[in-house]
Amino acid sequence: MTANTYKPEQITALYARLSQEDALDGDSNSIVNQKAVLSKYASDNGFTNPVFFIDDGVSGVTFDRPNFNRMIAEIEAGNVATVIVKDMSRLGRDYLKVGYYTEIFFVERDVRYIAINDGVDSAKGDNDFTPFRNLFNDFYAKDTSKKVRAIKKAQGMAGEHLTKPPYGYKVDPNDRKKWIVDEEAAVVVKRIFDLCVAGNGPMRIAKTLKADKVLTTRAHYAKQKGKPLPDNPYSWNESTIVAVLERMDYCGHTVNFKSYSKSHKLKKRIPTTKEQQAIFHNTHEAIVEEAVFERVQELRANKRRPTKAERQGMFSGLVFCADCGSKLHFATCKSFNGSQDNYRCARYKSNTGDCTAHFIREEVLRKIVLNRIFVVTALFYEDITAFMELIQKQRFDEAEKDMKRKRREVGQARKRIAELDRIFKRIYEDDINGTISHERFLKLSAEYEAEQKELTEKVKAEQQEVDTYEQNKSDFDSFAAIIRKYVGITELTPTIVNEFIKKIVVHAPEKIDGKRFQKVDIVFNFVGEIYLPTDPQTEQKEANKQEKTA
Repeated sequence: MTANTYKPEQITALYARLSQEDALDGDSNSIVNQKAVLSKYASDNGFTNPVFFIDDGVSGVTFDRPNFNRMIAEIEAGNVATVIVKDMSRLGRDYLKVGYYTEIFFVERDVRYIAINDGVDSAKGDNDFTPFRNLFNDFYAKDTSKKVRAIKKAQGMAGEHLTKPPYGYKVDPNDRKKWIVDEEAAVVVKRIFDLCVAGNGPMRIAKTLKADKVLTTRAHYAKQKGKPLPDNPYSWNESTIVAVLERMDYCGHTVNFKSYSKSHKLKKRIPTTKEQQAIFHNTHEAIVEEAVFERVQELRANKRRPTKAERQGMFSGLVFCADCGSKLHFATCKSFNGSQDNYRCARYKSNTGDCTAHFIREEVLRKIVLNRIFVVTALFYEDITAFMELIQKQRFDEAEKDMKRKRREVGQARKRIAELDRIFKRIYEDDINGTISHERFLKLSAEYEAEQKELTEKVKAEQQEVDTYEQNKSDFDSFAAIIRKYVGITELTPTIVNEFIKKIVVHAPEKIDGKRFQKVDIVFNFVGEIYLPTDPQTEQKEANKQEKTA
């Protein structure tokens, strides 16, 4: 490139960059050092109108940097005559992009480019070694990325936090590796979960917090640091609410490796599966009970959409068809009063689908559910021991025999897997020594590998069932806590429904002696379906009576 056409009003852009990894190399690459080198060079060589563009703590593999972008905007506007950097690596460590800027972008815009320590000056002609220097810088970035990933991997597998504390926590001033509860923010986190259990979606929760003038996460941090509050300090974002509701850290657990990038040059993070994550339990104080967190995840999986009538069914997302397993959709319109709101099978489709309506009015369902909660609560307080025995008999007695068998099978399978490992070693030695033919070895090893794989999968599946069973046995206390919490209720609320009820299964109505009967199964959280020693058709009679008067 020849010398650029200089305009007096143009500036000399002095660009400095330092990544977190570069800072470890000492003072030679520090921002202060870079500014001193750039200022002296510009002054000694007669470059006028010097303006600094500094990106501190930004990696060289990304070119989406605030002040780099600002410099590029000035260049595109024709306001820059010369760009000066300390060395080529300060411009970036991606040799393809660095090459684009130095060999195409700057050339097309008649901008002179100087890298002081590398002896690069576009006004003096091409430097044949520059492309190789860019490549070395790229290799350096790749090698540094590998080292950083290895360190992060070791820290993550040791249970250390790999991210900053989420909203609701803060770093312990006495131990930077630990999180402690931020009491002010924790109150808001708890409220967000409570609002979700009460049947509110993220958008409605955001609107509620805004109406109550609760500071957003950004505003909260600004207030803590004594900085001015941002514009719209109460304007909560739906995505922020979703992020809070989906974060297991609030249960007191550390969850590492929740996302990854395909390359050190890519900023996009890809979510990992639960199996790829490393979860360490009880590493810090919990803000939300685990049972509440799990219930919120279940409710989030069955998202409820507001109807055009701006009413939402109390049981939306909880009611299922007994025949096809589909959800029963909530049906209403502005002309309906409350008694006409109803649920019907999603696959009914006005009698054009492949299932019947399984129609049931919400008013009827409210009475059925409230009555069942009354009966269960009464039985609990009348004789808690008898109630516990009832639950145990229905859920655990029959399952206990099956679990004993599964535990025994798991133990036997693990012994066989260990035995197969010894057999593999023995036949491998026989193959090496020539005791058996290699063909025989391949045949035997294939058979043993298939058996071991099958046993390993069986152990995993049956152990999961055993673990679930053990967890279920401890869930009685959680259900008892809900009963005690809502003793004496006279009407249902979305919160009560979501805490008590896991699922409602509605059967198709049938005619018996000319009367309409409809079976409704109620599955409670923690304890499942409870078969009470009452008239099995009480609910159906109630439903029949209500529908006649509706």
